[in-house]
Amino acid sequence: MHTTDYELLIEQAKAITHGESDLIANLSNLSALVYEALEDVNWVGFYLTREPETLVLGPFQGKVACLRIPFGRGVCGTAAHSRVTQLVVDVHDFEGHIACDAASNSEVVVPLIVNDEVVGVFDLDSPTVGRFNQADADGLSALGRFIETLNWR
Repeated sequence: MHTTDYELLIEQAKAITHGESDLIANLSNLSALVYEALEDVNWVGFYLTREPETLVLGPFQGKVACLRIPFGRGVCGTAAHSRVTQLVVDVHDFEGHIACDAASNSEVVVPLIVNDEVVGVFDLDSPTVGRFNQADADGLSALGRFIETLNWR
């Protein structure tokens, strides 16, 4: 059983982004922070809304990833379309899952919403089925609420 102190992780996220206004720099460091802090993850990163109803690969840690994901498609697109955090115990049971990395077996995706607009998603993958639980989804959603406060201009 993995346990993560999400309150501490959010405090660390605030510390490493403090005083920096560049979104890409901040998202890059945040993906590295979370990748190092969580056990048993093989991908942590962001997909950003760069075209209407389309997520485009942003800063991440892990293997090469899918470049574009339409809203409503796969776990990331479902999170963006529904505006609800997706907790997927086994991605192979998720209808329409997009297998960017065959080694990924479970996933959490947090939609990022600024001024009532989906600006992107925060995506985490693990090679272990059932790696993420509701406490992880809640903690990562709380981290997502902080990420939404960054400079998205």
